[in-house]
Amino acid sequence: MGDDLPPRRTDAAVLEVGAGTGYYLATVLDAAPAARGIAVDVSKPAVRRCARAHGRAGAVLADAWRGLPVRDGVLDAVLCVFAPRNAEEVARVLTPDGRFVVVTPTERHLGELIEPLAMVRVDADKQERLAESLGARFELLERTPVEYTMALDHADIRHVVRMGPSAFHGADTRDERIAALPEPYPVTASVTVSVYRPRG
Repeated sequence: MGDDLPPRRTDAAVLEVGAGTGYYLATVLDAAPAARGIAVDVSKPAVRRCARAHGRAGAVLADAWRGLPVRDGVLDAVLCVFAPRNAEEVARVLTPDGRFVVVTPTERHLGELIEPLAMVRVDADKQERLAESLGARFELLERTPVEYTMALDHADIRHVVRMGPSAFHGADTRDERIAALPEPYPVTASVTVSVYRPRG
């Protein structure tokens, strides 16, 4: 993701929406040694973790749907990894040559866990809906599939399930279902990284 900073700027100002632990923002900042970052999340515990995620990142408690606490046209990149997207706000805060990097799961993401843990499936039309929701404000520059296999233990599986939309589906029997899985358990990570720029 660090390569998606426009145009290969190492001193970029980067914001991550729905930053969670700040892991992805920290990864981008590591790849761009002079870049500065802002992590935004609606969760107080998440913001506390984000504040410690990287020395060049600040953390802000805010709801992107109510507005990002950033001036117009000052950010070089906005990251959105599995988080809701407010296209109007992102377009407002990006520079004219800024980049909006969106990471979404594919149908194969965590596929080996869906049946045994009664998890929610990823909608087959997710990419088309994403393009439609952003099309008025953003131009798609590239779309890159990323897929690999993870070897997860039971604790990892619990964390993965709790981070997504399946957190409350089948929760009453989840621990027993997880305990029945072999350890380590091979699970597919499958995402699409889409890079957009604001329309002129």
